[in-house]
Amino acid sequence: QVQLVESGGGLVQAGGSLRLSCAASERTFSNYGMGWFRQAPGKERDIVAAIRWRGGSTYYADSVQGRLTISRDNAKNTLYLQMDSLKAEDTDVYYCAATSTYYSSNLRDYDYWGQGTQVTVSS
Repeated sequence: QVQLVESGGGLVQAGGSLRLSCAASERTFSNYGMGWFRQAPGKERDIVAAIRWRGGSTYYADSVQGRLTISRDNAKNTLYLQMDSLKAEDTDVYYCAATSTYYSSNLRDYDYWGQGTQVTVSS
């Protein structure tokens, strides 16, 4: 099993910034597409952003376009989500995930998941 551990969540004021990180245990991290998802209590888990196995190609949900940026450092086996101009509606648990399809915005294609990190945006 590939283990993924998120960090960097917390409480931030509206308009502020956070950077989430996801550390992977897998030495072949670079062979996996990666994604960030978020979920509120009682709601479905939704795609936030995705990045191709080698980087470069990215996908963003319309609601975060221009505010959140996904990136990866394969040498460090780490995925990032830079979150800027945060809004109260960004308050959710954020999960990183890995897919062996190399690149996907479909939740069902993801094989491995982190435990989640809470992001709370206050106004």
